[in-house]
Amino acid sequence: MYISTYEDLQAFCDRASAYAAVAIDTEFLRERTYHPRLCLVQAATPDECVVIDPLAIDDLGPLAAFMGNADVLKVFHACSQDMEVLYHALGVLPAPIFDTQVAAAFLGERMQMSYNNLVQAFCGVALPKSESLTDWSHRPLTGKQMEYAVDDVRYLIRAYDVIAARLAEEGRLTWVESELAPLRDLGHYVVDPRLAFKRVKRISSCTRRQLAVARELAAWREQRASSRDIPRKWVMSDEVLMALVKRAPRDAADLKRVRGTEQLSERDVEAVLAAAARGASCPQERLPFIGHARRAPSPETESVCDLMFALLRLVSERTGVATSLIASRDELLSYIDDPASSRLREGWRFELVGTLLDDLLSGNMGLTVKDGAVQIL
Repeated sequence: MYISTYEDLQAFCDRASAYAAVAIDTEFLRERTYHPRLCLVQAATPDECVVIDPLAIDDLGPLAAFMGNADVLKVFHACSQDMEVLYHALGVLPAPIFDTQVAAAFLGERMQMSYNNLVQAFCGVALPKSESLTDWSHRPLTGKQMEYAVDDVRYLIRAYDVIAARLAEEGRLTWVESELAPLRDLGHYVVDPRLAFKRVKRISSCTRRQLAVARELAAWREQRASSRDIPRKWVMSDEVLMALVKRAPRDAADLKRVRGTEQLSERDVEAVLAAAARGASCPQERLPFIGHARRAPSPETESVCDLMFALLRLVSERTGVATSLIASRDELLSYIDDPASSRLREGWRFELVGTLLDDLLSGNMGLTVKDGAVQIL
């Protein structure tokens, strides 16, 4: 069903609100705007699939209310971008949520499992991806586009039923819920201009004084891009921003010597110089700090980390929980330095591997090879 009117949207949201779980997907464009532009919303209940056209409906209030309905679980696959675009389009962060990509990693699948592979694994259906790079803002939509869009939720709701049942059997539904907690944090989708500098490429190479300049320049770039509704890189790329941070220009002529500043207007140049000056004059006690890069571990520490990682892989094979979901090598190195502050000491991760790691590091447990496989001594 193609929904292009307020009345049909309200009617569907009313029907969908009767279900415990509804599959959701979005199509959007983000190449030419500051925030991604919502072009399509697909939804599926166990009884119907719909394609909602937000470009044709002036008032998306019923959809916003539905996304915030605490009684209906919204099922996504790799939901981070969908959550972002829906929040900025509707003003509501969908809740509660379930992410089949994360959930599948608790059932023996790879951490970054694609949607096509998910549908193949849990529904036995092979899907084409011929429309994956289409321009979803162009109207009218073709029959192939509609079919592709509907498939993204038709099989998602079926896969969710299978995944949820298996997780319940394994007693891991609460594990998935805890893993999704960060995705329910609004701060994950809203950029604070004063913190935008932390996302600039190669920012870790800066001194604290340079970080202060980068903070001001990045904040100006965010505000400028937002006000013009264009990608931040169209205002100034990370490479140009970092070049200005290192150069610390004091006048327009000096600034213009940096390649990539040609498109800046006189007003922009003045604003950039003012931002750089604010950073350069920041009081010492207010200089930003992002921490130091980890020093290269010693060969002995690397060997210990290798042993820990072997243990993680063994646990992963036995439990079906993806190794990369449990912990990365960096997290293992951090655990060696400070176990108490590690997330491996919390929740399902501690239940799965916490005591095993403690025993391994204290010498109370060992690993050996038997019949060509790693085993616990």
